[in-house]
Amino acid sequence: MQKHKFGVSLPEARELYRNTRGLANIEVVGVQCHLGSQITEMGPFEEALRSLRQFVLELKSDGVALKYLDFGGGLGISYNHEEPPSPEVYARAVAKATKDLGLTIVLEPGRVIVGNAGILLTRVLLKKNQGAKKFLVVDAGMNDLIRPALYGSHHQLWPIRDQTEKETVDVVGPVCESADFFAKEREVAVLEPGELLAVMSAGAYGFSLSSNYNSRPRAAEVLVIGKTYQVIRRRETYEDLVRLEQNKD
Repeated sequence: MQKHKFGVSLPEARELYRNTRGLANIEVVGVQCHLGSQITEMGPFEEALRSLRQFVLELKSDGVALKYLDFGGGLGISYNHEEPPSPEVYARAVAKATKDLGLTIVLEPGRVIVGNAGILLTRVLLKKNQGAKKFLVVDAGMNDLIRPALYGSHHQLWPIRDQTEKETVDVVGPVCESADFFAKEREVAVLEPGELLAVMSAGAYGFSLSSNYNSRPRAAEVLVIGKTYQVIRRRETYEDLVRLEQNKD
């Protein structure tokens, strides 16, 4: 049963391909699928490849000429000790299922390339206790990295200075939303106001999902290569927030 808004079922898709053969203004060039994101085992990929292979062969028997097969669906990364298959294992499975189809294979491996290459660096603003509950308030918020609020996603939290003493806290931002958090009831290094904290694995769906919610300028992006760095997107200013607004006479 189709549970999501994306795509169409294979029987419906085959009928759509058949119907396009007589349309002068549509050129069918390939098949595309997308399994989802953060897939950490090979089973779903292998099952999809079997289905796609059969589907492509059926289309060829129907006289549909294809050039491309776009095998979308994100190979996962390790956010919290997951053990996803390697790109090599993934590539071998794709090659085995498609090598004799005569198609150009298009892949969408975004997260596995950039996910663990990005870090959100934030500074501790204050420590706050509500009875027995401890909060570590940082200057980054859900507008900077919405994945924990949106999906309950886990991101490792590393102190910038070496620190062995730990405490259990909620790490939260300054945005006026109860969903503005990076971790709940997490054991983290004991940090004091002014110290830096690294929110790991922020390279995928990090900045691209950021916003100006709560009138917050977005952070700068810095590219680090070895011991060198370069600002590749400057920090926004409050002037940036209002520059598209217009006065009406």
